[in-house]
Amino acid sequence: MLLGQAYLVVANWSSLGGSAHRTSLGMLDWGHPSGLTPPLIAAVATARQLAGWTALDAGRHDDAQRHFVAGERAALAADNAPLVALIRYAQAKQLQHLKHNRDALATLQLTHAQLGSHSTPAAKALLWGAEAASLAALGDHQTAVKTLGEASDQFERIDKEREPDGMGFYDRGELFAQYGRVYRDMARRDRKHASEAVRWGRDAIAAFGAANVRSTVLNEVGLCSALFLADEPEQALAVGTRVLEQTQSMTSRRVIDRVVNLRRDLVRHRELPEVAEFERTVTAWAVVAA
Repeated sequence: MLLGQAYLVVANWSSLGGSAHRTSLGMLDWGHPSGLTPPLIAAVATARQLAGWTALDAGRHDDAQRHFVAGERAALAADNAPLVALIRYAQAKQLQHLKHNRDALATLQLTHAQLGSHSTPAAKALLWGAEAASLAALGDHQTAVKTLGEASDQFERIDKEREPDGMGFYDRGELFAQYGRVYRDMARRDRKHASEAVRWGRDAIAAFGAANVRSTVLNEVGLCSALFLADEPEQALAVGTRVLEQTQSMTSRRVIDRVVNLRRDLVRHRELPEVAEFERTVTAWAVVAA
């Protein structure tokens, strides 16, 4: 009962702010068996993590950071190492979105080192995949590819029955998405990697399936970039046009930011009238969506 109340209290944290935070702290003073304290605190941590993801998706980065920090502290207080790892992974994803890749890499590497005996194949694959993305963004492509290989090795060892509940979201699509991200960064430095970026983007989309709308759209944005990098502007425009249609009804600031970033990868093809028109459409759409 108390655990359910914990989730209800924090369900609207993204908009309620400080009053909800005080209420959550007050829950720990409610009468309950002492053995229930760790799972109650863990429930608060999990809810703060979810609130942080919601704020991040909406582009409210100060709120997201506040929720993630509070969630991390609660998870540490509950002595729940897997939950600490998941919250730090979320923090790293926010840092990556804001292009603070050195900070993201440090966060992920520290988490990996501290997990110790609590580390599972899924946790290792998750963290190493994210590390690879930051390494590639920082230009260390050789280490990024090696780290992706380590993530893949761990992924093949995953036994869903032995993984923490919070790892249920991590699947092959998430792993392939990191491959796509790494190879897109590599292709921006050397076009010979562009075909691999396209392949991994398509594989990620296929692995997610139609039910996972947000992840599918994000990876279609990545595929559009990869196709521009691979000098396939007609295919890129077909994917990009579909993405713009899909995102008209979406309010995700994170998706909007990724769509706007398409402009950096179409530069080589800007002389084509269709590409120039697409760029103008993206720019106009970004202004309206802001």
